[in-house]
Amino acid sequence: MGIDLTKFFNGVYQGKKVLVTGDTGFKGSWLALWLTEMGAQVYGYALPPKTEQDNFLRCGLDKRIVHQDGDIRDRDALEAFFARVHPDMAFHLAAQPIVLESYDNPHYTFETNMMGTVNFFEAVRRTPSVRAVVNVTSDKCYQNNEWVWGYREHDPMGGHDPYSASKGCSELITRSYMQSFFSAADGCAVASARAGNVIGGGDWAPYRIVPDFFRAMKENKKLIIRNPDAVRPWQHVLEPLGGYLLLASKLWTDGAAYSGGWNFGPVETNNATVRELIEAILEITGSGGFEVPPSEMAPHEARLLKLDISKANTQLKWKPVLNFKETVEYTVNGYLDEQNSSDTHYENRVNQIQSYLESAVKLNL
Repeated sequence: MGIDLTKFFNGVYQGKKVLVTGDTGFKGSWLALWLTEMGAQVYGYALPPKTEQDNFLRCGLDKRIVHQDGDIRDRDALEAFFARVHPDMAFHLAAQPIVLESYDNPHYTFETNMMGTVNFFEAVRRTPSVRAVVNVTSDKCYQNNEWVWGYREHDPMGGHDPYSASKGCSELITRSYMQSFFSAADGCAVASARAGNVIGGGDWAPYRIVPDFFRAMKENKKLIIRNPDAVRPWQHVLEPLGGYLLLASKLWTDGAAYSGGWNFGPVETNNATVRELIEAILEITGSGGFEVPPSEMAPHEARLLKLDISKANTQLKWKPVLNFKETVEYTVNGYLDEQNSSDTHYENRVNQIQSYLESAVKLNL
């Protein structure tokens, strides 16, 4: 018998109606699962899952939560869903999340990530029941000067590629709505959350290094690495999700005191190169491989990006639980669970959440 998940975050989520946009995505499906295990009534709004491999379907979330297929760009449909649900809290994760895809379709990326954010906040402000909102953006929202130190919440927004620029815009939109429509002390409390490079079982999106590795391994091919020396802030999906859940619980209980932007990145030692990540995965799997092709012209991708998490650590008392080795172990085990079992994906994910929280308790978090 595992630990009782309903007791975490002061039991705030038990019995609450929580709306999650992007619930069919990687992070959104993990969040919907975690909320379900805490006793929340979860309502999801997102595009249909793209493949049968998607975490949403493999975990049977379509049978455990109330989900509606919908495009975040469809303002009327989204507002109608909010009006039907009357949620207490809302998390916005629906997005076009791939940097390289944003080069192929910049219009769709900006329309989804910018106007999707506007549509989300329009739905929120027309739904009086909503008291706490978290808009999940990205560490790439910052104007990246490739500094050796981490970006702090008050640093300028920016973005070289369309994806990063769209996430910087989503942050500016969030701030505008917060100041224009959600500034009342007794109204809806709004925050934004920025995480690092999130990895974990259930992610099968294209152009992502870890799913690309496991796809290549399954096909007995070597992974092609474009930027082996690029440094990324790797973190298991449960790390930022724990931060989002803690933040929203504070918004619920303490309101505007916790409004604004928040970084939920890894500890400094989890900043590692792409090559180091794949080599760590290989140590566990014992199979697979990679190769680096000759240098060629390719779309710009940042080589160095770090987050400063001092604010979350000091004001929320949040800090990462897993070191780099544990992050990789949790991730690899998540993928291996998918390969080795056919109908226990939900239980395996819950077991990882429980194991993660047990480690957090030992660290007095």
